[in-house]
Amino acid sequence: MEVIMTDTVYKHLSDYFTEEEAVSLLTKLVSFPSHEGVFEQETAAAAFLCDFFRKEGIETELVPVLDGRCNVLARLKGSGGGRSLLFTGHTDTVPPYDMKGDPYEARIDQGKMYGRGVVDMKAGLVCMILAMAAIKRAGITLPGDLIFAGVIDEESKSEGTRAYLRSGELPDAAIVSEPSNMQICIGHRGLEWFEFTFHGKTVHGGRQKEGINAIQKAMKFIHELEAELIPSIEARVNSVVGNSSMNYGLIKGGTQPSTVAGECILQIDRRWIPGETFTEIKAEYQAVLDRLKASDPDFKAEFKVMDVSYMDDQYIHEALYTSPEDPIVRIAEKAVNEVMGKASELTSFPAWTDGGLINYYGSVPTIILGPGELGSAHSAEEHIEISALVPAVSIYCSIACAYCSEELGN
Repeated sequence: MEVIMTDTVYKHLSDYFTEEEAVSLLTKLVSFPSHEGVFEQETAAAAFLCDFFRKEGIETELVPVLDGRCNVLARLKGSGGGRSLLFTGHTDTVPPYDMKGDPYEARIDQGKMYGRGVVDMKAGLVCMILAMAAIKRAGITLPGDLIFAGVIDEESKSEGTRAYLRSGELPDAAIVSEPSNMQICIGHRGLEWFEFTFHGKTVHGGRQKEGINAIQKAMKFIHELEAELIPSIEARVNSVVGNSSMNYGLIKGGTQPSTVAGECILQIDRRWIPGETFTEIKAEYQAVLDRLKASDPDFKAEFKVMDVSYMDDQYIHEALYTSPEDPIVRIAEKAVNEVMGKASELTSFPAWTDGGLINYYGSVPTIILGPGELGSAHSAEEHIEISALVPAVSIYCSIACAYCSEELGN
């Protein structure tokens, strides 16, 4: 069974929310600083969302995750027989950095709202909670459950989404409201940061032949990567996500010019396409190290996932990929087309998201679909077009009504 979202239905649901309400909610949500260094970081924002749901008569709870920081969960319980859908996004932001004025006092200028977190990703959260409220206000009871999870810590180690996954109550599909300009993103690359440490022997530069220069060993490794591994990595292509990649991000070694470097550190960014495995990726780097060790007994090196990137032994920043034929994609395409008046190209999200965890570890078909342009996120001029809010709410309403009304197996 599928709900056909006609113009009449759209107009009916649009009676239950306004742009003014969306702006008011977003202004308030931005006013809660939720970045690293703030006491209990995201919990004030989560409590605001929880309070909104309670006032709407929607089942909700604050779920402690870490050090007083809480996820907020909410649910529109279905009547039974339909698919369940998760609306999710993160409540944390990056710090204000070099933003001018008060970064938590949202300001509107020429149709744009400015403030820290306004596009990454509090606008997406507001549009999702308003969609749930509109459905509830309209008296619609969907066959399947419509669930919301506002999660902590996406900008760091994804503690919130990992806690949600461990709860075991997973949906049939998920939408992550990262800013995609309401383009349907059905994939993104996996991501991990590796640190290689090369060991040498420190001696005075005047006796350099008695030492072992770790910088030279790092140079050997880089040469091998350039000659053999990187061409292979870049040849791997997914039709939606694009190609795999590797970037040298930092290299440092030694202490001063007149001392042979006893240690050199190289840090890299490795991004992979769906289908590549993390075990294989690590094995490729280890194979290069082993070859160099076999040809040079003075070559000593090891590598690890960087501490800032490491989550735990069970989770890594996996890639996301959902089939274009999956029901959540088909229904999202129809909703975007009807609301926006144009087809949405199925594409890849350029950054990593918690959707990679939900999709890979939860085996949940997941798409990235949210209002606003990613380009201003984390910047001093972070903003969103006010005109993007109402269409996003309408699209979320449409997807929820259609997806949660489909029987399992359809």
